Amino acid sequence: MNFTKILQRTFRDILSPSVLGFILKVGLGAFLFWIAVLWLFWNPFEHFVASYLQMIPWIGRFAWFQASGAFLAALAVGYALVVVTISLLTSLLSEKLLLRLAAREYPEVRPVGSAAIHRSIYYTLKASAIFLILFLFTLPLIFVPVFGQFWMLWLWSILLKEPTVYDVGSLFIDDETELKRRSKKARLIALIAAAFNYIPILNIFAPLFAQILFLHYLLGNIQATRR
Repeated sequence: MNFTKILQRTFRDILSPSVLGFILKVGLGAFLFWIAVLWLFWNPFEHFVASYLQMIPWIGRFAWFQASGAFLAALAVGYALVVVTISLLTSLLSEKLLLRLAAREYPEVRPVGSAAIHRSIYYTLKASAIFLILFLFTLPLIFVPVFGQFWMLWLWSILLKEPTVYDVGSLFIDDETELKRRSKKARLIALIAAAFNYIPILNIFAPLFAQILFLHYLLGNIQATRR
């Protein structure tokens, strides 16, 4: 199956009522949770972020940071926490939805297992930790025109790539070597899905979009090899 057809099927599925319902519950739930938390604890949160970043010499000494950078950094970290939470919830709750989509489109490809919750959490928290560490240590780079946008897109793809491969792949492939071989376009898929994070509200689509896109890519390839 060519990649254009995979994208077409993914956009069709992402706009279906069941998928939209899932996205709204998970995405809006994460948004409302962090809005409530940050509303109640904004001052200590901003102080914590500013204090932490000032400990990093090449960030804390910048003039822009001394002026308004602390507030902008706190907003950026808050937004990153929303994105991470949506990714974690999607990883934990999307399996039944993915299986329904697979059964409808690829009935001859049977599930062979289920994603272990502890491994889903591990991969998501691992990706989240790498994302947040790189994000915090390279925060000034996101304000560099053009380069900053591409850098942020790559960081968001880190958050999506490994959890997506495991959560979707483990449902249909029980051999890790085989899954790795069939996941060659996982980075491209993560980058495409990560683009949703540039648009507030639409960023709630990113994790599930990545999963559905990888689902069509993976099962399309499996189906093609069996014919």
